[in-house]
Amino acid sequence: MKIAVDFDGTIVEHEFPKIGKPMLFAFETLRELQKTHQLILWTYRSGELLNEAVEYCKKNGIEFYAINNSYPEEDFDKKTESRKIDVDMFIDDRNIGGFLGWSRIWQMINSNPFSIEGFENEEKREKPSILKRIFS
Repeated sequence: MKIAVDFDGTIVEHEFPKIGKPMLFAFETLRELQKTHQLILWTYRSGELLNEAVEYCKKNGIEFYAINNSYPEEDFDKKTESRKIDVDMFIDDRNIGGFLGWSRIWQMINSNPFSIEGFENEEKREKPSILKRIFS
C-alpha cells in the first residue's frame, strides 16, 4: 500500500516553519509501516524547510519512498499534470475530524477495513431513521 504522510501537525507538532516535537508514537508507527508499505512524505514544505524535515525523519529512522511525488522519478509538470498523487491513503492532521493519533491509525491500517467504526460495509450497517439522523 502507498501511504502519503503529512509532516507538520502529523509527524511532528505544528510549529511551522520550525520543526515541532514528535507526535506521540509517530516515528515508532512509521518505522513499522515502512517495513510493509511505501511511505510518501506529502507536505506543504519546500526548499530548505523540506530538506530539514526529510533529514529530521532520516535521523529518526524514516526513509520515504518518495517526497511530494507519487514515485521517486516523477517529474511534475504543473502545466499539464494534476497535483493529485497516486496513493491508497493519506495520513494528515487536516482530515475531517482532525488527527486521530498514531495508535488509532496503526489499528485502522492493521485491522479489517470493513470492521472499523465508521467504515462498515454499507449493506451490513443498519440505516438510522430520518428522525434519529436529524436529532442525533
